[in-house]
Amino acid sequence: MAIRQIVIVGGGTAGWMAAAALSRLKTNNLVDITLVESEAIGTVGVGEATIPPFVNFNELLEVDESEMLSAVQGSFKLGIQFVNWGEIGDSYIHPFGAYGYTMGGISFQHVWHRQRQHGDKRPLQVFNVETMAAYFGRFSRTQDYTKNFEREDLPPVNYAYHINATAYAAFLRKYAEQRGVVRQEGKIVDVTLDGESGDVTSVQLDSGKEIAGDLFVDCSGFRGLLIEQALQTCYTEWTHWLPCDRAVALPCNRDDGSPPPPFTRATAHSAGWQWQVPLQHRNGNGHVYCSSFMEADEAHDILVNNIAGKPTADPNHLRFVTGHRNKFWNRNVVAVGLAAGFMEPLESTSIHLINTAVDKLISMLSLDGITDAQRDTFNRLTAREYARIRDFLILHYKATERTDSEFWNYCRTMSVPDTLTQKIELFKATGQIFREEDELFTETSWAAVMMGQRIPMIGHNPVADTMDLVKTRKELDEMEQSIRYVVQNMPSHEQFLAQYCPAREAA
Repeated sequence: MAIRQIVIVGGGTAGWMAAAALSRLKTNNLVDITLVESEAIGTVGVGEATIPPFVNFNELLEVDESEMLSAVQGSFKLGIQFVNWGEIGDSYIHPFGAYGYTMGGISFQHVWHRQRQHGDKRPLQVFNVETMAAYFGRFSRTQDYTKNFEREDLPPVNYAYHINATAYAAFLRKYAEQRGVVRQEGKIVDVTLDGESGDVTSVQLDSGKEIAGDLFVDCSGFRGLLIEQALQTCYTEWTHWLPCDRAVALPCNRDDGSPPPPFTRATAHSAGWQWQVPLQHRNGNGHVYCSSFMEADEAHDILVNNIAGKPTADPNHLRFVTGHRNKFWNRNVVAVGLAAGFMEPLESTSIHLINTAVDKLISMLSLDGITDAQRDTFNRLTAREYARIRDFLILHYKATERTDSEFWNYCRTMSVPDTLTQKIELFKATGQIFREEDELFTETSWAAVMMGQRIPMIGHNPVADTMDLVKTRKELDEMEQSIRYVVQNMPSHEQFLAQYCPAREAA
């Protein structure tokens, strides 16, 4: 059956990202696109931290970066600072850019490790521009400083954003509606399935209005109104490896007058961890925890006692199960966002998974109809993507030396997937990290977390031993000096925001 009517069920970040991207199909009126949402149904709206591919999503939409950031009270993000994960008192940054660069055909950590064995005491972090800029609270885009400094040896800056997710959804709603997407207010009370194919044919609103479609995009959040309640797709859960199943979110002012740091902070507590996402005029905060080891009241109290100022809203308590639907594309329904699955926000992947789902859908979409090959490919690639992210998230819990609570004793001693065990053991022995099947996280990402959480790099690639020590030391000196030069000449993050994208109004 030809696709002429696309219906998006649910708004929020997922629904309006899907609508904005699919609105390109409105050119020459190839399809009609309707988004159904109800103002009476709230959205989760706490996923305010992003990762670098999100910058590309907005570029694809040809959105003006400064205009978008002003509208969503946004700030820049160079990475994530992890506090108290390996042991209480530990702190490290997982940066977006690479450590150094490839030398002699091998990754930089091998060269650094060999130099360290010969007396170079500099930590790996000084060879990463994002880490050093984050520590000093500075920010600039690559194109800003390369046009000012007439030097060719300066490293690029990789970044993402902190955004007000509710304001971003509103920004994309305006974008999509200007391009022909029709928003329909209403609460869905019934779903009609075709008697022969089992496909969804229409949804009925509480007003009695019926909206028919050929392809449905389920962005209804945890409920999975179409993918689960109507099609009964079922769910694969990963609670054994990712035991946190609750969260409480609470925005606050920065009453101490501190500037917004250019990074997200994740601070481990006794049965979970706390996020801090700095927007221009407030912080987004949340405490992710395991209900088997902590009650909701205690989790709330820990959060309130560890934020930068007075709360600006009532606490939002959330329940979730980490995992994903057994099928992401079932019949003529594609699940996007929380309707597809939930990966806790430890590495800011929630919005990224919306992004990649929409990208894959557009890449595979044929208006002539839906085939098994499309569905099977979409499901295989998405399941693989979730599994790779799952392993990286598990690493944060498994790689710890904390013994101060039952929760951390459980995490430290739990069995983990063989794919993760092999990655850890290979890194220990050789310092080697292999990215598998275009996985999201880079060598730098894996190395940052493993070394930041006390997994030792014992050996390195023997090619590093063939390099001249003096010449290599000189090259590392020049690398460090270039990074220092860039960071010293950057404005503060606060200054950059004030000049480039001042918030239109306080969040």
